[in-house]
Amino acid sequence: MVTLAIGLGILIVLMVLGVPVAMAFGAMAIYLSTSFDISSRLLIPTAFYQVKSVVLLTIPFFILVGTLMSTGGLAERLIDFVNSFAGRVRGGLGAVTVVACAMFGSIGGSCSSAVAAIGTIMIPRMEENGYSRGYCTALVACSSILGQLIPPSVPMILFALVTYQSIPGCWLATIGPGILVITIFCIFNYFMVRKMPIKTMPKLDLRDQLTEVRQATGRASLALLLPVLILGGIYGGIATPTEMACISVFYVIPVSMFVYKSLSLRDLGRSIVSGATTTGVLILMFFFVMINTRIMTMEQLPQEMATWIMTVSPNKYVLLLMVNLFLLGIGMVMDDISGTVIAAALLFPVMEKIGIHPLHFAAILGVNLGLGNVTPPTAPILYLAGRIGRCQIEHYLKPALILMYLGMLPVVLLVTYWPGLSLFLPTLFGYVK
Repeated sequence: MVTLAIGLGILIVLMVLGVPVAMAFGAMAIYLSTSFDISSRLLIPTAFYQVKSVVLLTIPFFILVGTLMSTGGLAERLIDFVNSFAGRVRGGLGAVTVVACAMFGSIGGSCSSAVAAIGTIMIPRMEENGYSRGYCTALVACSSILGQLIPPSVPMILFALVTYQSIPGCWLATIGPGILVITIFCIFNYFMVRKMPIKTMPKLDLRDQLTEVRQATGRASLALLLPVLILGGIYGGIATPTEMACISVFYVIPVSMFVYKSLSLRDLGRSIVSGATTTGVLILMFFFVMINTRIMTMEQLPQEMATWIMTVSPNKYVLLLMVNLFLLGIGMVMDDISGTVIAAALLFPVMEKIGIHPLHFAAILGVNLGLGNVTPPTAPILYLAGRIGRCQIEHYLKPALILMYLGMLPVVLLVTYWPGLSLFLPTLFGYVK
């Protein structure tokens, strides 16, 4: 346990110092393998076997889809669609931002992609309409965690790979918490913007409103069809997640280039390079994580950790609280993807030992890491939103804390102690027996 603690300490210190995530995991792997005197000839083939998994191909395709959605203008059409429903209500642009992050998360699949795509569009638009820039930045940052709760979620794909669970089952487990977060943030937004000098568009009569909605729906129809295509194909048994991810790429490219004509060949090339770069970093990180996981499995470190935690308290609810605090800490220092992989590898045996269903654990992990990603002092997603919004932290920290601890924290506790919230849909679709 001491060796594992030192290894995790090395990982966290290197990441805080700004060392690339993949290299930080590599340093941890070198330390653990040296400490336990395990030959690399035993570790590297296992990691290569995990990396060449066909299921892992899902990730680069969904990353590319998210990049193409952002550069090809489909994200803006989704925002205009949501805006046609709520944009003329006072505070409606805030609700539009929350829902847009959820909708983009259902395609881009990660927190950082949602911040980049939605924040770039919505923060200037909200500020023009009287919202403070600090509040806009905070709302985008906190809403971006929906990128790992609304499927298809890239972190949940990695969770499924590490714990050998069903990818669609993990996606279903986070839908309930995701919808609850959307609802709470929209309610909080309504009350938090009451004193802001917000400009609202003039009201329309019912006929004009329906016309506006119809026109926005028409402009965004092909973008709206994509999540239906992805999830319908997977849960309808037509194709696997990997196949649907590939189909999504070949859907978005012609739609953006030839139908909407908003994606040039140069933009396509840049998107492919960006997606490939992100994928390369992610795969390298996953490779080193698999080496670490193999070492921990060979030395039975997760089992030792489970035994140690069980000795702290026999009470299941106290143990769940400890796991929540650990996950929150992991989320504070790691991004959603790397945090998911290392936390799943470490804590899965613990959760099994105290009788938590794997898909319930997927939801617990998702909401905790989401909250951790925007929780200071490290808060990777919160600071990313600050850079995109070009806003100083003192201007967006207070509204972010309100959304985090009055809005998100109750959801974390509810997901943890009410399994039905996350297991209802997996049970309905037959993923929980």
